Amino acid sequence: MTRISLRDVGPRDGLQAASAFLPTEKKIEWFRLAAAAGVPDIEVTSFSSPRLLPQFADAPEVLPAAMAMGGFGVSALIPNRKGAERGFALKAPKLNYVVSASNAHSLSNVGRSTADAVGEFGEIVRLRDHLGVTTELSVGIATSFGCSIAGRVPESDVLRIAEELLSLGAQEISLADTVGYANPRQVARLVKAVMGLAGDVPLLCHFHDTRGLGLANAAAAIDQGVTRLDASLGGLGGCPFAPGATGNINLEDTVFLVHEMGFETGIDLEALIDVRRSVQSWLPGESFTGAVAKAGLPLRKAA
Repeated sequence: MTRISLRDVGPRDGLQAASAFLPTEKKIEWFRLAAAAGVPDIEVTSFSSPRLLPQFADAPEVLPAAMAMGGFGVSALIPNRKGAERGFALKAPKLNYVVSASNAHSLSNVGRSTADAVGEFGEIVRLRDHLGVTTELSVGIATSFGCSIAGRVPESDVLRIAEELLSLGAQEISLADTVGYANPRQVARLVKAVMGLAGDVPLLCHFHDTRGLGLANAAAAIDQGVTRLDASLGGLGGCPFAPGATGNINLEDTVFLVHEMGFETGIDLEALIDVRRSVQSWLPGESFTGAVAKAGLPLRKAA
């Protein structure tokens, strides 16, 4: 049975828009509970500027604590070379860089053009190799399916960027529907094209559920052979620099979808729902989504 690997991006993408700072010890407890429920990968923090995103001011403490726990794959987001330097200094096992396919979103999100962001990834690869660290470098192509600032993003732009990133040494490519513009047919078409370019380099998909198509898009990606997906516990998340961007696809609902499609995740869904309850109690001011948490799991009876 094919295994679909799900990464909880709630501690990073979910918290970046949170109104209150989640204490470091609660973040670490989140990792412990999620790992015990079988979540195989967690994006634990971001090496963004603490001035812009104060939620991640504790990244130097959070990352080593997560790495010391073991039992799950640990990654962190980096917006630029400076963030990469901080991650490399801590010997991060995996860092996730972001390039926006929309130049307008790139300028809003990280203050530089798409072309400059691609060029900086090359600098980060060279720095990693110079330092001799073994950090895996993944690149997410944000706004791959559309942009709430610029509108339509040509698929040819996404393919060109993917090809450039692969040539520079990307070890994983992620297609991100940052603002929830994708539809299943578009996902199937673009995933197939990027897989043709990527060869043996893994492809991950990152969907938001802004207009209710997130799970349909995840299913379309799986049907094309994608085995890596991002999702967020409780559907938390959204990009503070992209107007109208709401939460990621809900992790509990995604686990249910994958299991119903006949694939394995290694995640105990009932235990994951308990994790959600704990995190929700720590973030009373945040909006949590999820059909499974609301309706419960279906009764299974023999015919």
